[in-house]
Amino acid sequence: MARYFNGKEVELLAPAGTFDIFKSVIDMNCDAVYFGGPSLNMRMMRKGYNLSYEEVCEAIKMAHDRGKRAYVTVNNLLSEEDLEEAKRYFHFLNEAGPDAIIAQDLAVFPIIQKLNLTNIPVHSSVMMNVHNLDMIEALKEMGVTRVVASREMDLHTAELLQSKTGMEFEYFVHGDMCTVHGANCLFSSMLFGNSANRGRCMKPCRWDYRVKKDGYVYPTEYPLAAKDMYMYEHIPELIKSGITSFKIEGRMRDEEFLRSLVNSYGDAIDRYIEDPIGFNRTQDSGELYANRKRDFSTGYAFGKPGLSYINRRYEGTGKFYSTGKVFSTPTAERELKPERVEQVRETLGSVKTADSAKTAPQLSVHVNNIAQARAAIAAGADIIYLTGDVFQPDRPFTRQEIEALTAEKGNVKILLGMPRMMNELHMEQYNQFIQAGASSGFYGLDGLLVSNIGAMHKFRDLSLPMVADFNLNVFNHMSAALYHERFNMERVHASLELPLNDLTKLLDNTRVPVEVIVHGSPIVMYLELDLYENTEVIEPIGEEDNKFVSNEHLVLMTDKGENPVYRDWSGRNHLALSKELCYLPMLKELHDAGVNHFRIEGKSYTSEQLGEIVSLYKKAVQNLNQCDQWFEQLKPVYAGYTLGSLQFGQALKLDLVEV
Repeated sequence: MARYFNGKEVELLAPAGTFDIFKSVIDMNCDAVYFGGPSLNMRMMRKGYNLSYEEVCEAIKMAHDRGKRAYVTVNNLLSEEDLEEAKRYFHFLNEAGPDAIIAQDLAVFPIIQKLNLTNIPVHSSVMMNVHNLDMIEALKEMGVTRVVASREMDLHTAELLQSKTGMEFEYFVHGDMCTVHGANCLFSSMLFGNSANRGRCMKPCRWDYRVKKDGYVYPTEYPLAAKDMYMYEHIPELIKSGITSFKIEGRMRDEEFLRSLVNSYGDAIDRYIEDPIGFNRTQDSGELYANRKRDFSTGYAFGKPGLSYINRRYEGTGKFYSTGKVFSTPTAERELKPERVEQVRETLGSVKTADSAKTAPQLSVHVNNIAQARAAIAAGADIIYLTGDVFQPDRPFTRQEIEALTAEKGNVKILLGMPRMMNELHMEQYNQFIQAGASSGFYGLDGLLVSNIGAMHKFRDLSLPMVADFNLNVFNHMSAALYHERFNMERVHASLELPLNDLTKLLDNTRVPVEVIVHGSPIVMYLELDLYENTEVIEPIGEEDNKFVSNEHLVLMTDKGENPVYRDWSGRNHLALSKELCYLPMLKELHDAGVNHFRIEGKSYTSEQLGEIVSLYKKAVQNLNQCDQWFEQLKPVYAGYTLGSLQFGQALKLDLVEV
């Protein structure tokens, strides 16, 4: 089955969570179905869902017998333990012959290559967060045949990128969405040991928060809870933009709900192809609206939606959503406990002694302004990362500031960071700045802190060393090796989501230098959504100062604590932990396990606070046997200390019911 409009293929891609549902969905008015097999996908937590090996084979055969396509989701981040299973699973898939797999972890590519599996086309998952031209070119070089566009990509950008690359584009047209950039929500893993990027999200975005800013409290009610995507009335625009595959979210949905949804979209596409001039956009839209789970939005398809993206609908019981309940309730970040520190030390001690343990560790500091950089240098930092996402009210680093800093740096290395998400404007700006400095030594810079494979692809042939930033979520030694070998990364950051056992196994297996964030309040949600708008359109209900950060910064408040939200100069929002991550007591064990670069997230501190923190860490790395002594002198700036994901031995396995 295939649909065409002006010679362009149009595919309606439907979801299926079980084999029984698949057997029904495959005969609905769709062109392809995607589903998960028995392992390594992001819907493994619900019992009775996904297909067995035998069912995967049968589903592919059923699809092909009908002239339709079958795609298998292998879209989890892969731990070290997952890699052997992935090799076995990919051998099976190579024989089963799906039309493609949908993948997130870059380890997929070396596995396929080394095993010479020629029958597994790869589509990049939305969790790869594809968002710029160079990123698409890099993925194309690795063999990707289709990209699922970032949720924040508008149709105009999709049209531009598709026309320039010829890459097939898949776009979510209906269903549950998220307010956080794909693969950039780490909150669930920090709180529960359950990674959102491994399909185990405990939905802290569905909590009842209050916004607080400038000394006022605002009644925001679920400010992170996105509406469902709804593009039913915009099929003409989707087709014009060059979108090949119209993807419906819903592998956890029941058959009856999917039947109405899939057939409605299929019928609308057919009606448009048959009569594009007389096409009625709203025909049958009332049925979709009446059976919605949440209110509808077109997301970022036509530009930033602002607060209209947020669901505020109450029904029936007077509670949130039609189910009458919220997904989860606020939970406090776990405190750092001495007994847990001892457990972490003991587990890290199981890693075989690495070569890096023979050399002195390096201390790197991520800064938001020049004053912080100078304070960190004075306190003994070895490496300074100048952020690419500068928090307001500070302004982006100027060329003059960078040249002045590098002129006085001494033996300290200065690396220029980049925004996590780099649109074509960002790529133009950084390319002009870097290329213009090539003839004069790149302004004295010692390298780049790189946040996405598009930037790696663009700048990999320069003489500037590059370091892979922590948002790339390196979970295993194969993805680390790919960043090192293909993109010339000198070192990678271990994912902040790695629970203790998984971090230990990464360190035990990788030969690529690994950096670990050991202190600070790292960003755990990276949002295009501007929460600050709440304070501009909603009347306050009370007065109250922020407890730990300046009132000029917004915080999300529950009865469990306050999470600061910083706004950068691109208008993006960065939600941080309420407590400070602190690994000071276990620096020796981390170093013995092979970590030779310790990073402090310093952006949210004053220069004075940062200087004191860096000074204590410098003393610790100079004598790793006395870390406890320096920890006793360290005083929390915010709500206390936490170990984040290291609170957990491994990811918890829980059954969730989607709302």
